[in-house]
Amino acid sequence: MLDFTHSAPLTLGVELELMILNRHDFNLTRASDDLLLQVGRRQHAYDIKPEITQGMIEIGTAIHSDVNQMQLELYSIRALLNECAEKLNLGLAGGGAHPFQHWSRQAIYPKERYHLVSELYGYLAKQFTVYGQHIHIGCPDGDSAVRLTHYLARYIPHFIALSASSPFFQGVDTRFQTSRLTSVNAFPLSGCMPANVHDWEGFNRYFGHMQQLGIVASMKDFYWDIRPKPEYGTVEIRICDTPLTLETPVLLAAYAQMLARRCLNDPSLMAPESQYLTYSYNRFQACRFGFDGSIVADEQGGTRSLQEDVLDTLQALEEHAAALGSLEQWRSLRQRALTRRTDSDWLRKVLEDSGSLSEVVRRQSELWMYGRGQEG
Repeated sequence: MLDFTHSAPLTLGVELELMILNRHDFNLTRASDDLLLQVGRRQHAYDIKPEITQGMIEIGTAIHSDVNQMQLELYSIRALLNECAEKLNLGLAGGGAHPFQHWSRQAIYPKERYHLVSELYGYLAKQFTVYGQHIHIGCPDGDSAVRLTHYLARYIPHFIALSASSPFFQGVDTRFQTSRLTSVNAFPLSGCMPANVHDWEGFNRYFGHMQQLGIVASMKDFYWDIRPKPEYGTVEIRICDTPLTLETPVLLAAYAQMLARRCLNDPSLMAPESQYLTYSYNRFQACRFGFDGSIVADEQGGTRSLQEDVLDTLQALEEHAAALGSLEQWRSLRQRALTRRTDSDWLRKVLEDSGSLSEVVRRQSELWMYGRGQEG
């Protein structure tokens, strides 16, 4: 049985997976241990750790209620990482997938869980060299976490469109706004929490049955887009690409916090099971077309553009943004939706101008490390 740890409602934390690059052609390089060794020599209290392959690193924030404080912490983590990366002549970058790396050249990080994942999933483990942002939202109890997980499922296409930053994969323009999620989809326990789980008792019954069948050992075995995280007392949104800048992760966290406040403050907001009939279709539309996608928005089959759906949702969230002190982030999110601006569009423009995927990644690295290079 899983006990759900109480958390202060609406507190936030984010995790970001980052690319580690050589500075010759800006391909991935197996340097996570070297970088972590340098980081370990500095005095800090930040959460910086390895990921499944050695061309990746993950950073995590502390627990925040104010997204502006989260932004300041991310800037401090970046300053530390930049100092260590420069000492090793390495680059760092955001983005959901490296544009031209080849999965067969990646190496699994020497950690027991990652070796177990590699043994179980074979080549999928190395293909999982993709980069995401996870958002944790504090919940008071397990019942609230289950309700919030279902509620947020309706808005998964929004998070996909707002974070999309992986148009290229294995040297090819995929024509998707995000190609990263195709790698996630390959895992048998990807997708979403079962629609017929309605409370924490029901979740424990489901989890216990999956354990008895030998399918899962822990919550880490679920690669769902959103999942309860009982040991943290949170709901974890796992759908987002890692953005190209340090400002966008905070906007995404602020959006999640606004949605969660509306849900947790109004117990009558119950997500219908029928929303899962259109879940995969709407998710695909967001991955493929971003803001230009057409989603099924109601039980009668009515469709609308994803851009329109995001803008209407933001309009309904303005009061929650004000209550949370996030009106600046609310305005930025609205502007992005109005202009249909995505990181993927910017990456494609860089390739169009330069003709080089190496130059694309160099510009990604400049943007993430130093906040420059997005003009034009």
